[in-house]
Amino acid sequence: MKILLAGYNIDYELLRELKEKSGISEDLTPETISAAYARISRSPKPVDELRLVARAEVEKARQSNRNIVFEMGHSSIAEHAVFNIDVLGVSRLLVEEIEKFRLCSFTEKSQRYVLFDKDFILPDEIGQAGLTSLFAETIAAQNDYYQQLYQQLRPFVFEQNKELANDPANKSILEGWAKEDARYVISLATQTQLGMTINARNLELMLRRLAALPLAEAHEYSEKLYDATKDIAPSLIRYTRATDYDKLTRKNLGQKAGLIFPHAARINKQKKQSDVNLLHATADADTIIAAALLFSASDNDYARCLKLAKKLPPKEKRSLFHTAFALMQPHDAALRELENVDLHFELIVSSSCFAQLKRHRMATIITQDYDPTLGVTVPPSVRKIGQQKKFLEIIRQSEKAYEQIRKKSSLAAAYVLTNAHRKRALMKLNAREMYHLSRLRADSHAQWDIRKLTEDMLKEAKKIMPLTLALACGKDAFAALYQKTFARG
Repeated sequence: MKILLAGYNIDYELLRELKEKSGISEDLTPETISAAYARISRSPKPVDELRLVARAEVEKARQSNRNIVFEMGHSSIAEHAVFNIDVLGVSRLLVEEIEKFRLCSFTEKSQRYVLFDKDFILPDEIGQAGLTSLFAETIAAQNDYYQQLYQQLRPFVFEQNKELANDPANKSILEGWAKEDARYVISLATQTQLGMTINARNLELMLRRLAALPLAEAHEYSEKLYDATKDIAPSLIRYTRATDYDKLTRKNLGQKAGLIFPHAARINKQKKQSDVNLLHATADADTIIAAALLFSASDNDYARCLKLAKKLPPKEKRSLFHTAFALMQPHDAALRELENVDLHFELIVSSSCFAQLKRHRMATIITQDYDPTLGVTVPPSVRKIGQQKKFLEIIRQSEKAYEQIRKKSSLAAAYVLTNAHRKRALMKLNAREMYHLSRLRADSHAQWDIRKLTEDMLKEAKKIMPLTLALACGKDAFAALYQKTFARG
């Protein structure tokens, strides 16, 4: 056996500096690794020799990539070329679109830990509609109140957590709690930044999808992302223009839905809904997981495993699950067998909550636009310090501006809404993903908004699959739940 390091990501500025100092004339590109790996399946040569050949003949490697990726359709070859991208000066609204891509990595500037300044995006659509003053005044009012609110929340948080406050090491944690509640009043136009790691296949897809969105900021992002990467791996990034499918399908569906729904149904949507609604779950989920556990642990076909699982006495079935969970620790991933059953929720979430929920990209998450008729999420701390009235005044000012903007530029109106505003989301996840969500978001260290959402989801889910989700909880509660579960035998 030989394990060889083929490459790793290093700072592009360092690469450029090394190339200039060394006088290397060849292109420094990840395309050669893609080309070498593409040849593994058809060449008897060791892969390290294939990489040597590819590095010596960059243009030949590029032509090979074009043939294999675009002519033969083996797009996975492009996944071996990886980029690290700095993304600066984008709005929180656009970040929701950027971070939809599952097979990428993102680390975003957090409004939970950083006190934001007054930087915001002025969408082109707002200027074209002649609403720059209205927009800027509304954002300014939000940002001014955000700073005031933080200054009032900070001493309140320290006062409410005196024991923690006695230790200077907890200062940043307590200040973070004040920041995370103050942020509910700032807009989706607020500027942020993120670090993104993405392979060439997903980069090409991102370029097309963002170019297809009906927002000028998305088009600018797509163009600048292409400019930053086009010369590095031209053989792997080819189809970057928006397709009619990406540009028009959502619009056409919206028009069709408008025809299908009668006017009365659109009015009735104002009816009060629960924030967490379990729409569907796999029937007899515990039995299905029991069958999957028996299948993977034996040489029997699934039909026989399922038949046996259905006949297991309750005590024997519980014992089977205990065997599966007996050695689990709070940081262990649940067994893959748990992916065989699903939960399907309809959620109503604030923008602050969704900013965290959207990071669970392996689940299926589909959202509607932000809708002021769904109300807003007011942090409990804001009520406790007597700022609810002022908070809601800013919300009303924001919604008044939203309505004025929507009449002239419906697509850009959401920029002026706040992190407190809400939208509906459909979320489908399997039981294994429910464990991951719970470990992270039901933990006491999680932000209160998504913690409550996750706890409510978990409460409903455990009614359906109590054995499967027996140890699903926040990391901090795992030891106690484990002891309680196994004490029952």
